[in-house]
Amino acid sequence: MFRFKELIELWRTANSLTQALEDSHEMLERTHEMFEHSVKSLRQSDTAEMDVDIRKMDEAINSYEQQVRHKILKHLAITGGTNLIPGLILTSIVIDIERIGDYTKNIKDLAISHPTRLDCCKYNDDISAIEKGVGEIYEKIRPTLETSNAKAARSLMIDHWWILKKCDEIVAELIQRPDPELDPRDAIATALYTRYLKRIAAHLINIATSVFNPFERIGFRDHPVEEP
Repeated sequence: MFRFKELIELWRTANSLTQALEDSHEMLERTHEMFEHSVKSLRQSDTAEMDVDIRKMDEAINSYEQQVRHKILKHLAITGGTNLIPGLILTSIVIDIERIGDYTKNIKDLAISHPTRLDCCKYNDDISAIEKGVGEIYEKIRPTLETSNAKAARSLMIDHWWILKKCDEIVAELIQRPDPELDPRDAIATALYTRYLKRIAAHLINIATSVFNPFERIGFRDHPVEEP
């Protein structure tokens, strides 16, 4: 059974894996920036204009993922497969980050299709809380990875699991009990946006589980999550 805390020292002593780990941190920072700009465009702008090129940033994320894979492969080739598990864990992490980039790009595309500010009507407060919650995960995930703090990682998951449940509730209600005050176009956009927020949060939580779960349990909960 291998856990993140036992493996991070191996990364620090293996140059290729150290570089790959640093690349994954940079990927997280870039997707965070993408997320903030995309959300601002969809929820606060009536033009869908952005100060950054989200598509180019997503391409950079994809490039980083390939570089990480190359560095992991290089390390394994040089060491004859030594420290295989750290490479597998890091590969899992960057896959999650790459998927976050894709969902963030989906938000940007949604902003283009819905150029006026998205008003979610009665869901505005819940959506705003979800946006804030995702931002909180982003703020905490990198230092949690860097310190390999299993307690902090588990708390990160438990404290923000409500995001996934709330997103499911909103989408289900939009389908089952449509709000007559919500324009059909806004209802569709709200459902899509909520789904994208859920997937981003879920992938960030997956990354957090890599700190306290063994490799085979990454992305899974050991025990039922208690309500915060």
